[in-house]
Amino acid sequence: MITYSIIIVAGTGLILGVLIALAAKFFSIEQDPKISELSAILPGVNCGACGFAGCADFAKALLEERASPDMCPVSSPSIRFLVAKALDAAHIEPAKRIAVVFCGGNNHHAKTSAQYNGVSDCRSANLIAGGGKVCDYGCLGLGSCARACPFGAIEIIAGLAVIHPELCTACKKCIKTCPRTLIKLVPASVHVHVFCSSPDKPADKRKCCDVSCIACKKCVNAAGENQMTIAGFLVRINYENPPADDLVEKAACPTKCLSNTYPSSYTRAKITTAEEEEKTA
Repeated sequence: MITYSIIIVAGTGLILGVLIALAAKFFSIEQDPKISELSAILPGVNCGACGFAGCADFAKALLEERASPDMCPVSSPSIRFLVAKALDAAHIEPAKRIAVVFCGGNNHHAKTSAQYNGVSDCRSANLIAGGGKVCDYGCLGLGSCARACPFGAIEIIAGLAVIHPELCTACKKCIKTCPRTLIKLVPASVHVHVFCSSPDKPADKRKCCDVSCIACKKCVNAAGENQMTIAGFLVRINYENPPADDLVEKAACPTKCLSNTYPSSYTRAKITTAEEEEKTA
C-alpha cells in the first residue's frame, strides 16, 4: 500500500514537472540580451530617480527609446558614455544639476512659536501643527529629506536642511519628501541663490525670520538684465540667465538672504561659530 502511494506521488510529481517545463517554454518571453548588457553598465542603485522601477526597467526603456541616458542622475559621465555607445547613440553630456533648499531660517535666524515634541517627520509636523517655527514657508528641520537621500548628501544643521553639493546626484528623492516644496534642482554652475520662499509681506516676514527676502530690489538693480525675477514680495534668480557670483557683494543684501553656495565644510563651520558666539554672549 505504501509502495503504491509512493509510486502515485512520484508519478504525479513527474507529470506536473513536465507540464510546468512545457508551460515555461511555451509561455516564456525571450529577453533582449541588450537589456542585460545595459543593466550591467548602469549603476545598479535601483533608486527610481529616472522614473522607472529600477535599472533593468530603465535599460528596457532605453532600448525602446522611451528614455535617454541623461535621465539617470546617478550615472557618472563615463557610464553615460558607455550606455550611449551600447545604444549606438550620440553622447551629449547634460549640465550637472544639484538640489538647493530655498530657506536660510536655521535656529539662529528663524523665530519659534513653541517647542515641537511631535513625530520627527516633516510631513507629520506640517499637517498637524506646522512644526515649531513661526514661518509657514520655512524648513521644518526634522530631517525627512535627509533620511530620504540615498547618498547621504543632506545634513540637518541647527534646524536647517543643508545639502552637500559634492554628494548630491539630483536624484529628486528629497524634493518628493519636502512637504513645503522648498527643495528644487538648479544648475550646479550657479553659485548665488535667494534663500527664502515666503511670499508674505516684508513686515510679516521680518517678524518670522531675520534672513527673509524683503523684496527691496537691491539685487535686482545690481544684476544684469533679466537675471532676476520678482513676483509679489519674493525675488528669484533666473537660472536660465544667472548672475555672476559677485552679485552678493554688489547687492549687499540687507537680510543676507541673497548668498553664495559654499562647500559643506564652510557652512558647518559658519553655523558652529554662530553657536559658540551665542553660548559666550
